[in-house]
Amino acid sequence: MEKGSILVEPFNRECLGSNSYDVHLGKTLATYDDRILDARKHNTIRSFEIPEEGFVLEPHLFYLGVTQEYTETKEHVPFLEGKSSVGRLGIDIHATAGKGDVGFCNYWTLEISVKQPVRVYAGMPIGQLIYFHISGELLTPYNLKKSAKYNTRTPLPVESMMWKNQF
Repeated sequence: MEKGSILVEPFNRECLGSNSYDVHLGKTLATYDDRILDARKHNTIRSFEIPEEGFVLEPHLFYLGVTQEYTETKEHVPFLEGKSSVGRLGIDIHATAGKGDVGFCNYWTLEISVKQPVRVYAGMPIGQLIYFHISGELLTPYNLKKSAKYNTRTPLPVESMMWKNQF
């Protein structure tokens, strides 16, 4: 972090563990507008803020959340994993996208599902970031890729951009 290859905002030294950094649930959640999603179309979402008294996540619904923390990684591969305390509540924070890219500069969108109803709160610890150093020459960091779909800086959950792919 002192070298500038990793940035976490806001940074709180108390969130730094022996091998990870704790991140927190942002104040905004989102759900898809349609019950049936189509990989070839732009599936829109409805965002809402988590009230002070928390929000109950329901099984069989899929939520997009966001971290409170904005991050940048310029020389490391970031991995986002759920905290064990969150997992023990039956909360999964990512379906498949636990690995970020070198050059990812944004808030993390969380792909949240639950096993049973559970109340969550903005600001609660939700996951932990682990960084792996890369060796060799980095050809194109994510934030400079022309094909990158998630480069727009936003503290809101971002829906799937699969529809931008050619298939």
